[in-house]
Amino acid sequence: MDVASIKGMPLEDIDPSDQTRFVDWTLFEVFDRMRKERPVCYHKNTQYGPFWSITKYKDIMEAELDHKTFSSDAKYGGIWIKEQPQDTIRKSFMVADPPVHDEQRKVVNPIVSPFNLQRMEEFVRAETNDILDGLPLDTEIEWVDAMSVELTGRVLARLMDFPFEDRRLLTEWSDLVNLDLKVGGEITDEYKKYEALAPCGAYFRKLYEERKELPPQHDLVSMLAHASNTCNMNDQELRGMIILLMVGGNDTTRNTISGGAVALNEYPHEYEKLRANPALVESMVPEMIRWVSPVAHMRRTATCDTEFKGEKIKKGDKVILWYISGNRDEEMIEDPYNFIIDRKNPRQHVSFGFGIHRCFGNRLAEMQLRVFWEELLKRNLMIETLGPPKRRFSNFVIGIDELPVKLRKA
Repeated sequence: MDVASIKGMPLEDIDPSDQTRFVDWTLFEVFDRMRKERPVCYHKNTQYGPFWSITKYKDIMEAELDHKTFSSDAKYGGIWIKEQPQDTIRKSFMVADPPVHDEQRKVVNPIVSPFNLQRMEEFVRAETNDILDGLPLDTEIEWVDAMSVELTGRVLARLMDFPFEDRRLLTEWSDLVNLDLKVGGEITDEYKKYEALAPCGAYFRKLYEERKELPPQHDLVSMLAHASNTCNMNDQELRGMIILLMVGGNDTTRNTISGGAVALNEYPHEYEKLRANPALVESMVPEMIRWVSPVAHMRRTATCDTEFKGEKIKKGDKVILWYISGNRDEEMIEDPYNFIIDRKNPRQHVSFGFGIHRCFGNRLAEMQLRVFWEELLKRNLMIETLGPPKRRFSNFVIGIDELPVKLRKA
């Protein structure tokens, strides 16, 4: 669809999930209109069928906090805007309501304890420096692969005690999970994706069974293998839990490292501000996460007829919470279309969600990003982008697949 054509269209006839807008970065015109004209909007004809959009910060928060009315449970469709065949749904606490959600999430919470974060910070700092040591200066490099993917792959392998030499498999599987299959084809699309992830399931099944035979350790696979709520997972459950942890531990950090480099180059005054005062890394990191909005939306399903902000939502209706729109809500975020690294309230964003499903790894993600920028600044290095980013064809993950850059001394 020609983006300009939306100006005269009724909002209910616009499909905000159109991936082309996420690729060419013209999506905000749609969300700006919805926030102003109809912040809870019903779309009749989209590539995924009818659904509701919630686009304002406070409304997203309110819906998130009411998980009984707006459920993410797999039995209703989970978190995906596209309907999934039930036997391909990757089950985990992300697509579960209490008490299952609470029981499973409790198993992996120790990985983000203050003690473990402190221990992980030393590792992240060492790995960041190791990668930077190997990157050439004043030479074009592909940043996503050289730094964003490599660093997050190393950290994720450590979190899972995954064989280090196979760490790139974690990125490959994560990318496959988030592959946005063309809509309107055969339902076998999702089955093909499920089949393609079979090696991932088999690899982790082997690790899972091996960890059961060993004393409990502090890695995620061992935690799952030894906890009473997760020690007897079937293949679908294990695959779902592993993929949740794998994608959650990869996409936010990876795409914010790349998107943050783009932002600083688009706002050179902010880059100069950062170089003059490296302590601003603390507030810059959450601003980058807001700016990038690594996860564009989450889906919920109405469990009963309800009225929300004057709109009558029926039982079974699909409800999409557009985080990327909430992060540009002028009523909550001052000057939201500018990247400002010293905002007064930089953590006022919806990138991590709210309520029971708030991203459990948010502090881990922030720590990795903070350490990365601290080490880069210590070396007096600047990232100079040499061309526009190649954005991912996805309305779910705000990903950058390629970014040509040059590292140089500031």
